Amino acid sequence: MQIDTKYFGEVEINEADQVVFRQGLPGFLDEKAFILLNFDQQAIFQVLQSTQTPGLAFIVVDPFKFVSDYQLELDDQMVEHLEINEEKDVLVMSIVTLNDAVKTSTANLKAPIVINQVKGLAKQYIQPASDYTTKELIFTGLREKGEG
Repeated sequence: MQIDTKYFGEVEINEADQVVFRQGLPGFLDEKAFILLNFDQQAIFQVLQSTQTPGLAFIVVDPFKFVSDYQLELDDQMVEHLEINEEKDVLVMSIVTLNDAVKTSTANLKAPIVINQVKGLAKQYIQPASDYTTKELIFTGLREKGEG
């Protein structure tokens, strides 16, 4: 399947690799189907690209690669919604805001994207009780959890 993308022009994707947000994303409720594309060769950054709207794409990272003590506990409703059977099936991504000075770029650790890689289901999960914010520095020594 061919799609137009924000960062890569037209690309060929495997339709089975799409992830579906049954309820859309906050602010984009009509956008349900996305694909993860590697933004760089090291796959540090990825692009969560809408398969419907070429201009809708989010830069995402694995928060566990940037925050050594990052914790995420899914409630039963989220586990059921995503049909999660095993922890290894889960991929967690945080939306990044890239700034001109890359070292000041931030990630949304409060509301990560949780993906069931086996079922192809995804949802943005707003952690109800969390010390994390929506704008955590990712390159310059993130604050220790519980500070600030």
